[in-house]
Amino acid sequence: MDEQREVQVKNPCHRPAFIILTAVIAVGIITMVSISVVQNKPLFQKYKYGIVLDAGSSHTSVFIYEWPAEKENNTGMVRQTHTCNVNGKGISSYSANPEGAGMSLQECMEEAQQKIPAHRHLETPVYLGATAGMRLLKMENEDASEKVLASVARSLQKYPFSFQGARILSGQEEGAFGWITVNYLSENLIKATGTLGALDLGGASTQITFVPKQEIESQDNAIDFRLYGNDYHLYTHSFLCFGKDQVLRLSLAEKFFSTLDKTDSNELRDPCFNTGFNLSKTYVDVFHTPCIKEQSASPKDFFHVGVGDWVECQNSVRKVFNTSNCGYSTCSFDGVFQPSVEGKFGAFSAFFFVMDFLKLTNGTLEEAKLKMKRYCSTSWKEITKRYPGVKEKYLSEYCFSGTYILTLLENGYKFTSNNWKDVEFIKKIKDSDAGWTLGYMLNLTNMIPAEAPDTPLMAHGGYVSFMVLFTLLVILLFFLAFLYYRRSTRTAQKDII
Repeated sequence: MDEQREVQVKNPCHRPAFIILTAVIAVGIITMVSISVVQNKPLFQKYKYGIVLDAGSSHTSVFIYEWPAEKENNTGMVRQTHTCNVNGKGISSYSANPEGAGMSLQECMEEAQQKIPAHRHLETPVYLGATAGMRLLKMENEDASEKVLASVARSLQKYPFSFQGARILSGQEEGAFGWITVNYLSENLIKATGTLGALDLGGASTQITFVPKQEIESQDNAIDFRLYGNDYHLYTHSFLCFGKDQVLRLSLAEKFFSTLDKTDSNELRDPCFNTGFNLSKTYVDVFHTPCIKEQSASPKDFFHVGVGDWVECQNSVRKVFNTSNCGYSTCSFDGVFQPSVEGKFGAFSAFFFVMDFLKLTNGTLEEAKLKMKRYCSTSWKEITKRYPGVKEKYLSEYCFSGTYILTLLENGYKFTSNNWKDVEFIKKIKDSDAGWTLGYMLNLTNMIPAEAPDTPLMAHGGYVSFMVLFTLLVILLFFLAFLYYRRSTRTAQKDII
């Protein structure tokens, strides 16, 4: 019995030192887990901001973007938080009153001051990019365009932001930045599944940009980017004067100079406007644009009368496309080289707004033509009755605009019934507008690095889960070892007895 007591007393599991050591190990493991969780938990998010003004031909829009301050070189992190549409027409309309261009921006810029935290104002960059409307004004009157840009620059410098300049974008830049925007938002720039082509339509120009599978024969249409470690060789072209507003003028001019200008009549009968539409128009308001080279020897005002014949409308729209001359293996129109359109495309801006109104964003090309035929043949009286809340100027042009879009995509860019489904009409991607503005800001702030940013081995959630599970496993193994050791000790005691 004395020998058994001596063995039990010597059992290490019953010694205070062993118990204390076990407690210390357990506390240490718990502390390690707690520190790991606290150390790696997401901190309070700090945001940075950027402002881009899209000074288009028909209006100006102000976009506010935000992104996590510590993740500004990660793809898909920048998002649009606010949009403000400036009242009135585009800044190019202020050629006779340049100071009015700057004043027109005040309301939206004051709104931006309220939306962005005051402590971020001084570090928030502001960019203004002017597009085809200002490109046309520069062609017509360079001095006036410079005064308009100077006016908006002075206006933007009054606000407590970091003004980075106001400039006119080239058509190539507009197309390329639109491509960057849609692929950045879709996170295609870090995926190996391919990119999305970009189709943009404004009031004065239209752009097409995509990665072709064939060689780009015209270097004027080529642009290269290295983004997140990948090289992109893009085809891009911007057709100045082929935005929907300018093409409408071209179409009216063709009818005017071929018929009305040679007769005593003052009625211009137009198959692209609904039957019953009749509006008096001035010669200067319609034809005063650099896009119309020919001018009438005897300018006169006229009545624009709708006929509502879609087949004739499409025939008249086709006349604005010159497809007879091509010095390359393939062309779109006006002798411009274009590779075959392949892959998925995102069509945004006026492409979306017109097609969405006409409910043509889904379905086949043939179905879209049938719907357009029905819409154009509907009387103007019935159209105004169906859509009482739409401004008559925009409402009256939908037959023409829809026909132009179908003709541009099919006869201009050479989409067919087979790949029509590859064109997706989009307004937003992840709550951010599709367009050139985000791509423009990303490029100027260098937020898309040439090389892919380093990424941790595990995401935060995965790391914490791994640490917790691994620690629990260690504790479990320690506990099993303890039980095994205790059982072995008791067995040894019985053997001694």
